[in-house]
Amino acid sequence: MPIQCYILTVLGAYLLGSIPTGFLAAKARGIDIRSVGSGNIGATNAMRVLGKPIGMAVLLLDALKGYLAVWLCAVMAGRAGMVPADAAVLMILAGIGAVLGHNYTCWLRFKGGKGIATTAGVYLALAPWAVLVALLVFLLLVFGTRYVSVGSITAAVALPLTVWVMTPHDFFLGIVTTALGALAIYKHKSNIQRLLAGTENRLGKKGGAK
Repeated sequence: MPIQCYILTVLGAYLLGSIPTGFLAAKARGIDIRSVGSGNIGATNAMRVLGKPIGMAVLLLDALKGYLAVWLCAVMAGRAGMVPADAAVLMILAGIGAVLGHNYTCWLRFKGGKGIATTAGVYLALAPWAVLVALLVFLLLVFGTRYVSVGSITAAVALPLTVWVMTPHDFFLGIVTTALGALAIYKHKSNIQRLLAGTENRLGKKGGAK
């Protein structure tokens, strides 16, 4: 397969993922979300700053970016008559591009969100059962601890573990999922510092971070 296909796939998915939905939703209300709450453009900060309905919309749109990147790639690969193995690689690359686009959006000087919702959208298309397990872990930890960050970090561990268990034959998918999980945890480094210091805000309080 020409290298151009891989490059265009990642670039197209990156641009789709780079749409800063949280920033745009806040901008429509006359707010720069980067200067309020945690300063993050993700759904949790949007929910705290803009309210639950808008925050949920941002969450769904961020997930949709990831899902669409992989789904559109699958559709185009099918129409091109691509062999399944090559199509699978392109779909995984599209997922990587979408998450990187969200985390490092070119529209905001390469500063974006933390990629949890977008990664969930990607794996809803790539490995839906693994997403279900990670979602259950996320909900259990969030409701148990009242920390969204704890749920997100734990889900970032659960997703690759589940992918390895459910698809042990797909080495590339396992490696990529592990790398994306590690990236998600890295993006939560400030949350981890606040958790260790006892200053992380619990769910329902203003000013918390995700």
